[in-house]
Amino acid sequence: MTGEAKGRTQPLGRLRLGVNIDHVATIRNARGGRHPEPLRAAKAAAAAGADGITAHLREDRRHITDADIEALTETLRGLDLPLNFEMAATEEMQAIALRHRPHAVCIVPERREERTTEGGLEVAREENRLAHFIAPLREAGCRVSIFIAADERQIEAAARIGAPVIELHTGAYCERDHDGDLAGRDAELERLRRCAAFAHGLGLEVHAGHGLTYETAGPVAAFPEVMELNIGHFLVGEAIFSGLDSAIRRMRDVMDRARREAFGEGAA
Repeated sequence: MTGEAKGRTQPLGRLRLGVNIDHVATIRNARGGRHPEPLRAAKAAAAAGADGITAHLREDRRHITDADIEALTETLRGLDLPLNFEMAATEEMQAIALRHRPHAVCIVPERREERTTEGGLEVAREENRLAHFIAPLREAGCRVSIFIAADERQIEAAARIGAPVIELHTGAYCERDHDGDLAGRDAELERLRRCAAFAHGLGLEVHAGHGLTYETAGPVAAFPEVMELNIGHFLVGEAIFSGLDSAIRRMRDVMDRARREAFGEGAA
């Protein structure tokens, strides 16, 4: 272990990998029919080392459908594998979540015209509404997380409304890396690091995700406060070339190696 690693705070627990299977459903829906099946992808992800499955039921059902959520809820519960149900803060989605009672729900912003989730939820301006919205979900036993930008003001608001978990949006960091803007990438990574520590100081559990790749996941995995990474589109894309099992195992190795290099052999 290097002198730098010896002086760093030890990680707070094993870093979990949540695999988002939305875009398995995207491929299925492009042609219709049953294949490829998101449920089969979820089982394969579990066998490859995923610690949980994430699925986003959008208002327009562009990928994951109600039938997918029903099948995933029933099957994953039997496998003792957590389902992280991503959803907008609408009455329709709240009712669906309360009917299925998944292990976790992640509240995300949603706009019909966007191709993917483009930013974090605006919590600070909607504290009262969101506090009332998540209360019955928490009472039903769901672990509630709020998907937000790396912004201290939004983190403070998430803590005030009673959300026990936040997921930091890593999209800006990954976009700078993709564009070759190294200064911008490093600035965004530092923002994420600072906000992860800030959120942990407020008693929040910290997750992170959006746009992460083999190259960008490691630096985020090295943050001691981060307990879970949620990764989907990249893994489904890599599966075309190497298979889903191989893609997930490689990502698991990237995460574990980053943890070990930062904190020592027992960290992963």
